[in-house]
Amino acid sequence: MTEPGRPTRTGVSQRRRGRTLRGGVVAAGLLAYVATTSTASAESVGTPSTSKTAESVDTRSTQPGTALSTSETAQPGTAVSTPEAAQSRTAPSTSEAAQSGSASAGPSSTPNGTLRLPEPTGSRPVGTTFLYLQDTSRSDPWVPSVKARELMVSLWYPARSPGRERARYMTPKESELLLKSGRITSVPPDALSRTRTHAFTDVGPAGRARTLPLVVLSPGHSKPRTELTALAEDLASRGHAVAAIDHTYENVATTFPDGRVTTCVTCELSKTPEWWAKLTGGRAADVSFVLDQLLAPRPKWKGARLIDPSRVAMAGHSVGGASAIATMLTDSRVRAGINMDGTTEIRIPDGGLSRPVLLLGKPATYTPGKGEAAATWERDWKQLTGWKRWLLVTGTAHTSFTDLGLLMDQLGIDDGSELPGDRAMDITRAYVGAFFDLHLRNRPQPLLDRPSSRHPEVEHCSPETRTCR
Repeated sequence: MTEPGRPTRTGVSQRRRGRTLRGGVVAAGLLAYVATTSTASAESVGTPSTSKTAESVDTRSTQPGTALSTSETAQPGTAVSTPEAAQSRTAPSTSEAAQSGSASAGPSSTPNGTLRLPEPTGSRPVGTTFLYLQDTSRSDPWVPSVKARELMVSLWYPARSPGRERARYMTPKESELLLKSGRITSVPPDALSRTRTHAFTDVGPAGRARTLPLVVLSPGHSKPRTELTALAEDLASRGHAVAAIDHTYENVATTFPDGRVTTCVTCELSKTPEWWAKLTGGRAADVSFVLDQLLAPRPKWKGARLIDPSRVAMAGHSVGGASAIATMLTDSRVRAGINMDGTTEIRIPDGGLSRPVLLLGKPATYTPGKGEAAATWERDWKQLTGWKRWLLVTGTAHTSFTDLGLLMDQLGIDDGSELPGDRAMDITRAYVGAFFDLHLRNRPQPLLDRPSSRHPEVEHCSPETRTCR
């Protein structure tokens, strides 16, 4: 429904025609919270080798390992491996507590044409690569027998020139596992792997030493890091370096250079407050380790010399957004943070948090004064002592702030949103980009100060008066 006084979105009925509707919110496994992802979670768990020092492998020079069985009955502690696995640039994500339910089947076939991400809005071509990192200072928090925390990280950056090869969105196996987690069986298993991206693989970065702001991205629970690709490409086209992290064992599929595909151990666990606190705290540790590797005197990515270590920020979706605040509490290098539609569990200390924070979400969950999730934002709001905004986007669902909303539109699968996925992504890019331009580049951004006629769906909320306009 359109809120009173808000402009009516045209084309809703046309958008609904031919889409799969089941019990209101469908495709729950793709978009929903943690409860719906458990079916695929125990299929495989990689047991990596370890070393005594932090290691990083640029996958351009890494050869795939021998392919193992792709049996879907693999037990935790084993690994699913596929021939194409070592060539991936992985990841999507999700989270939020009340959106469980049966996942839906999609249409009988994928719509004509390739799935696509929207063009970046910046003026620069975008390059991408990825890193394999090992944090040997700690065991994996979810699989303690694994003595080093393994992470896959995708990097996007402004490029000197376009390349010949566009980056793959994800591997066919990752697409299969993600769709399976949503019980979506009526589209080809590899449908998401054929998504068209706009970044070029391993092209040279553009810029001078220590000039690029760095934005770290964290996906929601149970989804790989690629769900934030459209946002990452846009930020890179506007002159940022971007690092998106797969938090291993916390999503349906993470592919490693040797061909292993780990899946979601955390999806099988009870979602208690202690579990959420461990999840966000562990993600904060992951982010700090990645920053250590990128900002070191001898960084793990050769393009990292372009990063300005004094201009680092973070954004995340769902639990990834909650983790942005958790990271800011433990790592002073992160100057600003965005929480996109994420309920927070870790509390801000009485001393408060003085660095800038943007809360960006959907009215159904985060309208001030309405519900437990909104109450966590109200609690945090009181402790945010610096620049802060609370923005809600009318007509959105949980996936609307990620690639999954627009890709489900293209697949003809309903995610419960009234706002088209392309429009939701336009808004997300505009406000996230404005936030980072303001706080990492000191460029004034009136868009963040008042309602905009160009973005009438966006409401500025005042939790003190519990009003949004």
